[in-house]
Amino acid sequence: MQVTRILAVRHGETAWNRDTRIQGHTDIDLNDQGRLQARRLALALRDESLAAIYASDLSRARATAQAVADLQGQAVQTHPGLRERRFGRFEGLTWAEIEAQHPEEALAWRKRHPEFAPPGGESLLQLRERIVSTVQALASRHAGEQVMIVAHGGVLDILYRASTRLDLQAPRTWELPNTAVNRLLWSPEGLSLVGWADTTHLQDAGLDEQSA
Repeated sequence: MQVTRILAVRHGETAWNRDTRIQGHTDIDLNDQGRLQARRLALALRDESLAAIYASDLSRARATAQAVADLQGQAVQTHPGLRERRFGRFEGLTWAEIEAQHPEEALAWRKRHPEFAPPGGESLLQLRERIVSTVQALASRHAGEQVMIVAHGGVLDILYRASTRLDLQAPRTWELPNTAVNRLLWSPEGLSLVGWADTTHLQDAGLDEQSA
């Protein structure tokens, strides 16, 4: 049975990341630090064999993927199914503002109730269904190959849980750094985890000299 190797990457940093504002489907671009992270990621992956590069259609993910695609001589294929969780009226607010303005909803969110959805947003159950089905559809096109998927923190969280068979309510003990490289395998039996949160390239200032 041939498997599909997946490089799953969270987009580079945005101003709202730095301000701890909830982004969701709000289309926020990379900040200067995020663009630097994307360039370092691209240089670190330049020798990887990638059959396809997929990204969320939100600009922060698309721009991160484009940095890699430019060095690979490929096009970025966008897919709305890779978007971040939709947070409805939480979008644009910080966690402190959500707690102050919507305390009951904030508590349900903190406890990770699978059925809870912010008004106008998605539940964790809906998010998991969307992400797992999207990734399965994309990965199934590339048996025996390696692909890259650039998405968002909530998406990567779902992929970690799916690949390790962890419940949606299990406390998170893993990190989701911007532009960290996460390696997964997909087969018709599901996802499995190979490596997580490799940020070696973010500490390598020599990559900046190469990009110059």
